[in-house]
Amino acid sequence: MTRRVYLDHNASTPVHPEVLAEMLPYFGEVYGNPSSIHAFGREAREGVDQARERVARFLNVSSQEIVFTSGGTESDNFAAKGLALARGQGHLITSQIEHHAVLRACKALEAQGFALTCVGVDEFGTVDPDDVRRAIRPDTVAISIMHANSEVGTIQPIGAIGRIAREHGIPFHVDAVQTFGKLPLDVEALGIDALSFSAHKIYGPKGVAGLFIRKGTKMVAVQHGGEHERRRRAGTENVAGIVGLGKAVELRAREMGSEGARIAVLRDRLWDGIRARVPEVRLSGHPVERLPGTASLLFRHVESESIVLGLDLKGVGVSAGSACTSGNVEPSHVLVAMGVPLDWSMGAVRCSLGRSTSAEDIDYLVECVEPLVRKLRQAMPVGAA
Repeated sequence: MTRRVYLDHNASTPVHPEVLAEMLPYFGEVYGNPSSIHAFGREAREGVDQARERVARFLNVSSQEIVFTSGGTESDNFAAKGLALARGQGHLITSQIEHHAVLRACKALEAQGFALTCVGVDEFGTVDPDDVRRAIRPDTVAISIMHANSEVGTIQPIGAIGRIAREHGIPFHVDAVQTFGKLPLDVEALGIDALSFSAHKIYGPKGVAGLFIRKGTKMVAVQHGGEHERRRRAGTENVAGIVGLGKAVELRAREMGSEGARIAVLRDRLWDGIRARVPEVRLSGHPVERLPGTASLLFRHVESESIVLGLDLKGVGVSAGSACTSGNVEPSHVLVAMGVPLDWSMGAVRCSLGRSTSAEDIDYLVECVEPLVRKLRQAMPVGAA
């Protein structure tokens, strides 16, 4: 039987057994609408309220500052559009390496008349806070910079950017989908006014996420209907999913530190093993300031899709860049922004580790990669290199 090794945790994670167990009653006997005032509704509302308290406790904020959404994409759209539209017109600042949920939301605002600046990054994928400072204009209405990049794992200097935003009185949104539950987050110390997070990146269910909105921050709703989520996000709550998110956050609060240290060791084992056996391979992203479980590898003169499919045949799941853009043969916009040459960027493979990853899994991956890359390079057309 082929060994199965899942190394795509940045795309999604398996639901933790304790999370699933806590969700199950809300698919059955607890079925009321949480907006209903009868006992059935109140029972469902208790689950939502408990989850909101768990998330708020984790971020050390008020539960009234937490809004539940359908996913990280909705949270990012809500933040970018809600902050901007609350101020009418003006200028937005983001970076060239943001998730498409932020970039395309900002582009949509640009089409509506907002001005947009996308600051660049260095060769490690790091935003220079001084570039953000220089981009600020008198009419700048919002800044949105991700905490860590999902493709290369680079952690951004959010604290420095947050201080700049506060100095100028500009609302600051952070897409923390890849860091929430993985890295310490102090929204007050970091100067964050809005923060996006998602359940399925931290062993919770898909289809549920959230947004922290600092009290007093002007934000308009972008989804209209009922009075849900304190009139900030209309629509009947995904009660089971929200309960699962709350439990996942509680578990991450307990396991985050030790688990991060463990998988960082495995990540380094992966990189050391591959670079010792495979020629012309590079590690992209920042060498130190990076997510503990992310290894973004660049194999020169090999197509990443061929590596992903070859490893899949061996039972190993990895990603060709971001899962949200799978099937796209263009080089990653993140690697383009970092200035990675095409002959390297087209061979980008992301390995992202998680709580189930073992040293044996890493060694198996290394054993599989070397002959696969050698075979693919030998099959290249003459002159392609």
